[in-house]
Amino acid sequence: MCFLIFIIRSSRLKHRYLGDKEMAKNALQAQLLKAGLVDSKKAKKISKQTEHAKRTGDSESIETKKALADAQAKKLEKDQKLNQEKQRVLEEKMLKANIVQMIKQHQITDTSGEVSYQFVDHAKVKKIAITQKLYDQIVAGHVVIARLEDSYALLPRPLADRINTKMEGFIVVSNDTSEEALADDDPYAAYVIPDDLMW
Repeated sequence: MCFLIFIIRSSRLKHRYLGDKEMAKNALQAQLLKAGLVDSKKAKKISKQTEHAKRTGDSESIETKKALADAQAKKLEKDQKLNQEKQRVLEEKMLKANIVQMIKQHQITDTSGEVSYQFVDHAKVKKIAITQKLYDQIVAGHVVIARLEDSYALLPRPLADRINTKMEGFIVVSNDTSEEALADDDPYAAYVIPDDLMW
């Protein structure tokens, strides 16, 4: 190993006298030849391989640049989709917060009474105590029941319609205000079932 280093050092000294251009061109080749590790055929083969690598390296760099540009374009597209999704989620949260604020501001506050109204929410029967007047308005469809965080709120029908146009899922009970059209051939058309039955 020391011998090889000595040869390399001595060859460097010789190359300094030959000129920088010659040294840069054939430095490794000359060192290997002087050390006796390769013959002239192998040296030419190595130089051809390095020249070929340089030439194909340019084409590889073009391919690499193209692949890098494609990867950046894909990453940019993916980032844009993620940003759009984040923006959509943020807008949805803001809309929900606005709806909750609307419900809190416009809910009917004087609701406590002795009449209980039962309804279904998420496959569970819920019960709220309200006044007879509110009970009649809910049955008639003038007042609706909306979900407000962990409880329920009574809202006027026009506000509930505005909320439903913005986002569905807040209104739990919304009875129809119009009379349902009965079919002409309905045998039970004469027997109307009242909506205000108390069970």
